[in-house]
Amino acid sequence: MVTNITNFGRSGLSDWLIQRVSAVILALYTVFIVLYLLFNPGLDYVTWSGLFAQTWMRIFSLLAFVSLAAHAWVGLWTVTTDYLKPTGLRVGAQTAIILAIFVFLVWGIQILWGA
Repeated sequence: MVTNITNFGRSGLSDWLIQRVSAVILALYTVFIVLYLLFNPGLDYVTWSGLFAQTWMRIFSLLAFVSLAAHAWVGLWTVTTDYLKPTGLRVGAQTAIILAIFVFLVWGIQILWGA
């Protein structure tokens, strides 16, 4: 029988779904940004800041930030669970990873919605 030490009740299906949905959101965001850059060759600060001043773009960017955080967490949780066998080392690494992801997410939100 497999023992779930650091799973906290998640199922493989929820991990799979988080990975797929977040990957689709990140792909859509990337395609949008690439197309925007291609169709605006003379891009300047005013145009770029005008894009990110719009509420729909801030929400889309926020969705991309949250998707990146979720995608990274599930992926790194899987890697640490598979390759870090000592429980203390695994829990320590996962704690450091989740703290870093949280800090980067909060920092991104501050940049996006800050003054």
